Amino acid sequence: MRTRESTLWTWHLVAGAVILVLLGIHMFIMHLADFFGTVQGDVLEFSSVMERSLDATFAVMYVVLLAAALYHGLYGLRNIIFELSISERAERVISVLLVLAGVALFLVGAYGTLAVHSAQAGV
Repeated sequence: MRTRESTLWTWHLVAGAVILVLLGIHMFIMHLADFFGTVQGDVLEFSSVMERSLDATFAVMYVVLLAAALYHGLYGLRNIIFELSISERAERVISVLLVLAGVALFLVGAYGTLAVHSAQAGV
């Protein structure tokens, strides 16, 4: 039977793999597309950004990347703090605070991404 910590650690590793893949895609599109000739024009031009915001795939990709990055980063921070040998009560408080911060940051980031997509798509 797996413990809670090993399950959280497994999700930490999965989130790292998701970040690797999605950030790789992002880096290719944003920084290497010119080199390989897969995108015409400047990817940072406002019209290009707005065109990408119409694509639901990009919106979903950015929301999933946001979720993975927040989980991976905050869980890593939690583990670093726990290595300080703090009390069990402090560990619980820190865990709750990090979960609340993560959920708040996710909601703000996801709202921003989906609001731009919806506005551009005319939804």
